[in-house]
Amino acid sequence: MKALILAAGLGTRLLPYTRHTPKPLFTINRRPVLALTIERLQRAGCRAVIVNTHHLHERIEAFLSETTWSLPVTARYEPEILGTGGAVRNTADLWADGPLLVINADVVSDIDLAQVYRYHRQAECSVTMVMHDWPEFNTVTVDADDRVVDFAAGEPQAGQHRMAFTGIHVLNRRVLDYLPPQGPAHIIDAYAAMIKTGKPIAAMVLDHPYWRDIGTPQSYFLAAAEQMAPLAFEKALGRRPSAPIERFPLQGDGSDRRWYRVACGTHSLVMVDHGIRPARDGQQEVDAFIDIGNHLAAKGVAVPRIWLHDRFSGLVFLEDLGQTHLQDIAARQNNPELLQIYRKVIDQWLHMALSGKQDFSTRWTWQTPCYDRELILERECRYFVDAFLVGYLGRSETYADLVADFSPLADRTIDHGIPGFLHRDLQSRNIMVKEERIYFIDFQGGRLGPLQYDLASLLIDPYVQLPPEMQKELLAYALHRLKAIANIDADGFQRGYDCCALTRNLQMLGAFGYLTRVKEKGYFEAYIPAAVSTLQRHLNSQTTLRLPRLTAIINEIADEER
Repeated sequence: MKALILAAGLGTRLLPYTRHTPKPLFTINRRPVLALTIERLQRAGCRAVIVNTHHLHERIEAFLSETTWSLPVTARYEPEILGTGGAVRNTADLWADGPLLVINADVVSDIDLAQVYRYHRQAECSVTMVMHDWPEFNTVTVDADDRVVDFAAGEPQAGQHRMAFTGIHVLNRRVLDYLPPQGPAHIIDAYAAMIKTGKPIAAMVLDHPYWRDIGTPQSYFLAAAEQMAPLAFEKALGRRPSAPIERFPLQGDGSDRRWYRVACGTHSLVMVDHGIRPARDGQQEVDAFIDIGNHLAAKGVAVPRIWLHDRFSGLVFLEDLGQTHLQDIAARQNNPELLQIYRKVIDQWLHMALSGKQDFSTRWTWQTPCYDRELILERECRYFVDAFLVGYLGRSETYADLVADFSPLADRTIDHGIPGFLHRDLQSRNIMVKEERIYFIDFQGGRLGPLQYDLASLLIDPYVQLPPEMQKELLAYALHRLKAIANIDADGFQRGYDCCALTRNLQMLGAFGYLTRVKEKGYFEAYIPAAVSTLQRHLNSQTTLRLPRLTAIINEIADEER
């Protein structure tokens, strides 16, 4: 057996991702689909593989040459795309001694290719097309004798039915007689001409094989998710899953990621879809999620275990921590244990902040390597003005109007910050409680920075709205625990906390405004009044840092809300 893998398409349905990566190199469980196809052919007894190339052919050819195969693999570049028929003709010199198995490079399936080849050898036809029932793609008419009748649209006659072509076929050299001598050609045109001249084409009809093309973002997502889920359960359970695997969407967060619970019998995992990799190079959000998650886990921080991931497809399979967030526990009225629960959270946070800082590499971050002055001014202060004051409230203030307040705030935040690992979004929706143990999730925004920032995020969290007196008590507890571990200045810690509470509050309001108006996620709007009230309280209680312009604006907004 020799095989031709058709890999010369443009991948237009997968734009913009195919601008940087050709479709055959899209990965499933960190392996390019092209490699998976070659390995399947290898297991089927194939003696040589030909891969036609065109778009980003250098990348495909480099991959083939850099990988060790147990059979010859030849790339044949087409400066002009020759189509399926032209590719067959263009490689005729490489399969002169027997039938050629042809398979599309964007097919992921469990179809037994050795069985397909044997079927063709026994069918006594010049062509065998592998067919299945897939209503979306049922365009080929097959008769009761498993012969292809035609490829035209319209209702089939009695005894005939419409089937879908899998993109897998085996053909003899006789097909070359029905192809033009040069230029682009479509193999289906040759097959139609053969049928008209009485040359039968066999249909190998399979009953519900696993089959996916990866020609669109959605079909690629489905193929990657379906192929990776059993492997993730095998890692988590130590055995291949025997029950069917189901996938259920979960409510997302403020980002564009999609979340799912993946269930297999009584066991479940969580799958997060970061989307197809937007650029070939550079650290992306999915990379930060994986790298920082693995780092924190190695340091003994309570984060969900990552069982399986694929950086290109953006899929990550995680330990399922259940459905109870800290927000859910805090919402229970008159919860006498809430103070104690928050103390446990603070203990875990301190471990994450201090242990997570050790051996942390800024190469893992995907936004900025650290929380610095520029970040405060641009991504918190300017964000607050643009997304909240202007974008949400429609006010006329500009960043320049407030920079005299923002600049000293940024300086003092950095000056009084105690270095640590910074989660950057440590609020009650990103804290899970399972079997009375605290876990932190959504750590992909992590970086180095003042550890007071995460503490402020936790205590001024508008999703919970802890009473001010409880916030003070928990702040004192955090300072007590930190002083027992490190030699710190209590006054400096407090000043740093006060500044971080302000910068975090500005960031929250910017985010709520953006998510409400731009992303149309209206449920975030309900938390704006609480965030405004908290910011007003902190601004009016400042004794060492006066921010008159910002304070006046927030007092005005708070009065209008009343």
